[in-house]
This record gives sequence, structure tokens and C-alpha cells, in this order.
Amino acid sequence: MKIDKVKVGQLRCNCYVLSIDDECIVIDPGAEYDKIKQLIGDKKVVAVLITHNHFDHVGALDNFDVRYIYDFSNLEEKEYEFSKFQFEVIKTPGHSSDLLTYYFKNDKVMFTGDFLFRDCIGRTDLFSSSNEDMISSLNKIITYPDDVIIYPGHGDNSIIRHEKENICEYLQFLSNK
Repeated sequence: MKIDKVKVGQLRCNCYVLSIDDECIVIDPGAEYDKIKQLIGDKKVVAVLITHNHFDHVGALDNFDVRYIYDFSNLEEKEYEFSKFQFEVIKTPGHSSDLLTYYFKNDKVMFTGDFLFRDCIGRTDLFSSSNEDMISSLNKIITYPDDVIIYPGHGDNSIIRHEKENICEYLQFLSNK
């Protein structure tokens, strides 16, 4: 699977286009559809996956067929297969109550939206965010293999191993709030 990233919108959201042969999945089309379309090219979009519904992650959704848009409202926490793509949906609320992480086990990659960044976690002081949910989500995510690459909603990639070093500190901090 090929992974392309483009930063879009005022908040520089990471939009990802995952490709296998002539098909693709788009994750978090935040804005600037023309940039995203360049990465899609002539490939068939088999799904548009939304990590959460904050404006900077969904601004270009109107450019996609609603039949192929998937988010918290129509996905469960389980494994899915869309054409050539296989992934697991993991509910990871904390930054927002509707946050989903997408784990592509065969490729050892995970798309975490604004739940988990390199060296940081998502804010929990916003509407529909929760320290308790973040604690639960962090405890869930540290059970995944150390070598999984994290593709966050903003900023640079990381790996689970690196983030586990920080997660214990976050858990302690959030538990004391």
C-alpha cells in the first residue's frame, strides 16, 4: 500500500491518500480539494474515512460521493474490508467523542487523527472531549505492536514504541486532573 500525505487548510491538517493499484482510500479531506485530487489522480475512491468531525478534517467532504464516506456514525469497532483494503476501526475518544483510529495491520500503520501525535496527545479541553475517555483510549492503544507507524492528523509521523514512552506520563497527568 502506498501512502501519500498532503497538508491542507489553515490548520495544516494531514490528509492521506492510500493507494493499492488503481484504487484509493482518502483519510480526513480537510480542505483544498484540488491538492487532494492531484494525489487521487485517476484512481477509484473506494472509501473516505473520517477520524473525527472537526472542521479542519472534513472541509472538502462535499467533493466526495456520500455513499463512500465513513465515520463514527456508520462504523463499528471491528475489522473491515473495502475492496483491496483491510483495516480495523478503533474507537479512541478523548480529543472528541467521535474519534476513530484506523489500523491497517498488514501494513503496520495507524491513522490517529487528533487522538495521538508525535510526542503529544490531543487536547481534552474542547467541546465533547474528555480526560476519562482519553485515559481509556491511551490504555487501549498501548496494546498494539511497538513497530506500528502512527500517521497523525497534524505534524510528523511516529511509532507506537516511541509514544509508549510518553503515554505513561500522560496517563499519570490526566488521572490527577
